[in-house]
Amino acid sequence: MDVLTDFPERLQPGMTLYVGPDHQPMQLLSHRWHIPALLVTFEGLNTPEQAGKYRNQLAYVTAADRPPLPEGEYYHHQVIGLKVIDEQGVVLGTIAEILDTGANDVYVVRAEIGPEILIPAVDEFVLAVDLDRRELRVRLAPGLLPE
Repeated sequence: MDVLTDFPERLQPGMTLYVGPDHQPMQLLSHRWHIPALLVTFEGLNTPEQAGKYRNQLAYVTAADRPPLPEGEYYHHQVIGLKVIDEQGVVLGTIAEILDTGANDVYVVRAEIGPEILIPAVDEFVLAVDLDRRELRVRLAPGLLPE
């Protein structure tokens, strides 16, 4: 299994992972690192042929099984879809995707009409995140809005 999580330590025997597009619940029996991947054993899969059915499938955990993040940090799935509003109260669009640049994330904001707006996910531009209201308040730098 290629490990895509930032928290691989949470993958423990006995936990349920949800595998594939149908989110098939499967109990993790054991695992060991075979760098860069993780070799896993799931309950009920006893042959290579049975395991092969799940090759190249994504495995998920429930939201309840994800570790809490520090104050001011958010999971991508929490941010995608937020309505983006500038300091003057103008709705700019919604966050459609997040680009990982290495230095910081960049929010791709799409409006119903017009070009995308790219907003660096740093305190200089992101003023507030309100997950309950599904809003992200931003300060736009001069020249950040497309012409």
